[in-house]
Amino acid sequence: MNVRDSEIICGLLQGAGYRVCDSDQDADVVIFNTCSVRKHAEDRVWSLIGSYKGSKIIGLAGCMAQNYQDKAFQRDPAISFVVGPQDIGKIPSILDRLLALGQSQDEGLFQRKVWETAAKERPDEVYHTSFRADKSHAYVVISEGCSNFCSYCIVPYVRGPLRHRAQSSVIEEILRALGSGISRITLLGQNVNAYCQGDSGFRGLLEEVNALEGLESFNFFTSHPKDANEEFFRAIRDLEKLEKSLHLPVQSGSDRILKLMNRGYSVKEYLALTDSYRRIVTGGTLTTDIIVGFPTETEGDFQETCALLKNVGFNASYIFKYSPRPNTQSSKLADSLTQEEKEDRHKRILDLQREISNRLRGR
Repeated sequence: MNVRDSEIICGLLQGAGYRVCDSDQDADVVIFNTCSVRKHAEDRVWSLIGSYKGSKIIGLAGCMAQNYQDKAFQRDPAISFVVGPQDIGKIPSILDRLLALGQSQDEGLFQRKVWETAAKERPDEVYHTSFRADKSHAYVVISEGCSNFCSYCIVPYVRGPLRHRAQSSVIEEILRALGSGISRITLLGQNVNAYCQGDSGFRGLLEEVNALEGLESFNFFTSHPKDANEEFFRAIRDLEKLEKSLHLPVQSGSDRILKLMNRGYSVKEYLALTDSYRRIVTGGTLTTDIIVGFPTETEGDFQETCALLKNVGFNASYIFKYSPRPNTQSSKLADSLTQEEKEDRHKRILDLQREISNRLRGR
């Protein structure tokens, strides 16, 4: 999502007469497009901003901007502007305002500071800029935000509730990409299989994309188990241009932890889904997300997650150490594991997944 948002920002600025520099050292403006899903990502941004202090205009965009808002200027006075995910279309006009202020001598903290974090949704036209980082592949957002409110996740608080783009606008964006020589597409959303526009659900969108001339292949990212079903799996099987792969985050193999996470399914229900997928999509790859060290996670809960990995046999897993995020329900729970315990479980389950992946690859 942030890769695509960064492309949008570049496209908007190019349309306003700016150019992307080959080197960050040559740039007059440096914009950090950020993520708040994990604290580690935020810490890296604050550290990187410190390396650019000087004459450059520094912007903070994305989820961290929405989370910190004007407090970002107090955290690092080198920042000139702060723009939330729904306000990125305003960046060219913000730069115009900052440049017009010139070299004001006022000393107040908020002199020559601009923050825009109030918009509830972004105008669809921002998606129709021409900049693409990859000349053969394009990311296309089909929905924004999330309404699941998993107890550990900050996304609903910084990107707002789930909103679906009009199917006609999504297709128009894909056609523009195909017209520029791109042949592969990835459809993006926090929960793509919840997509719905009028009478058309996610399968209807997949079918329309599959029929587009000039498209060689496409995929999507990411799915939620509570919205997955056999019709969804049959679409993966039947649409010839759609890659035979599925990313289906499980997060934990413990029913107790899944309930605390507010995930909306049990281990039994998740295993039934993966069994159906494997039966319907013969040879399809399956990947997942896992969080270790969630508050109150016991060794027994952790072993249940390891057992689920062995049972399912994922091709790959993205495994993260739990990090409390502001405003989330889980942040109110005592973070009961030490960093050393989280590190240990993280290493053990990474090693397990590596063994499974190597076995599936025949190594």
